[in-house]
Amino acid sequence: MDKLLVTGGSELEGDIYTSGSKNSALPILAATLLTRDRCVIRRVPDLSDTNYMVQILAALGAHVERASGTVEVEAEKVISEAPYELVRKMRASICVMGPLLARTGVANVSLPGGCVIGDRPVDLHLRGLEQLGADIKVEGGSIYVKAQDGMGDREINMRGKHGSTVLGTDNLMMAAVLTKGTTVIEGAAMEPEVKDLAHFLKAMGAKIEGAGTRRIVIEGVKELQGAEHTVIPDRIEAGTFIIAGAIAGKRLTVKRCNPAHMTAFLKSLTDSGYPVEVTSDSVTVSRAASPRGGDIRTEPYPGFPTDMQAQFTALYANVPGISVITETIFPQRFMHAPELNRMGAKITLEGPTAIITGVDHLTGAPVMASDLRASAALVLAGLMAKGETAVNRLYHIDRGYENIDEKLIMVGAKMRRVRE
Repeated sequence: MDKLLVTGGSELEGDIYTSGSKNSALPILAATLLTRDRCVIRRVPDLSDTNYMVQILAALGAHVERASGTVEVEAEKVISEAPYELVRKMRASICVMGPLLARTGVANVSLPGGCVIGDRPVDLHLRGLEQLGADIKVEGGSIYVKAQDGMGDREINMRGKHGSTVLGTDNLMMAAVLTKGTTVIEGAAMEPEVKDLAHFLKAMGAKIEGAGTRRIVIEGVKELQGAEHTVIPDRIEAGTFIIAGAIAGKRLTVKRCNPAHMTAFLKSLTDSGYPVEVTSDSVTVSRAASPRGGDIRTEPYPGFPTDMQAQFTALYANVPGISVITETIFPQRFMHAPELNRMGAKITLEGPTAIITGVDHLTGAPVMASDLRASAALVLAGLMAKGETAVNRLYHIDRGYENIDEKLIMVGAKMRRVRE
């Protein structure tokens, strides 16, 4: 099992490049199951999650080739059962359910695994497919979905307790593109990754309007054809590197990103006194002369993203005064707080709210990653800590960051990956 040893105190300077979006690539890869034709997906990041998705596609009968960030899929014949041994490793694997239902009329998918960050139910996925007209049974740790007569021509509400669901919206959109009639999704997720999937589906011949808004209208078509697509930049990876620049940057430029997808957390950064320069495809940031705390509340897009909450918690740990972060999407998503406190941070949790009292410095310590974004926060904290920080369970970070250690080393960070 790998761990990352991070030595704090280095200045980061230079250019760092963003990979393609994990949260776009996974459902787009799943969408290739909707056609018999060859599909080509470019800028697919080399991550454990995308590797699992490629394995799932192959297990479902697709022919898959992968090289240098490009994945070619030809799913001439597919089976309807996704294997437990692969699905259990990744929560996003549930997004094969919609394409399988649309393509074969049935889907048998094991309940998925992935990050343990509190309650992440699949209820909205199932509720949406039921409203579409599918028959659903959950038993023995698996989800059985079957198409029924009269599916389609439905208006579906995807609003949930904590907002909509990105993967749930993706799943329903993929199920609806080959379903007769018109499907209207109300309360759809507005994230750029949903819009990116819609762009790919439309390139395949789907008829979709309103992706990126709360209301998506889909007119079913008889079949889809192959298409080529380039995945959008990963806004969360870019944001993580931007926070690295705020923590330890002399002048760090994050390139090949889309600042328009990061408006909310860039505003939080500038409100806290950090100098930020933005172009159409880059963000330059450095340490602040007089940083100040913030008051952040996570919200569905275009609000402050829950996937940047842990990184800002690490940033504010070393900022004078008191900062407050309230997590409304996954209220239990603060497992990084005790680990940051091991490094000398002063973070108090009150329900879904973290109260952070800035300290003069953090001290390196052995810490344990609990999920993808928590692991990134611990690496960031290690950049500013005195001494060496050992981030254990590094497999979490490899789920969502392509060569994060190599990229940071290239701009001056001191860290090394070791195997125990």
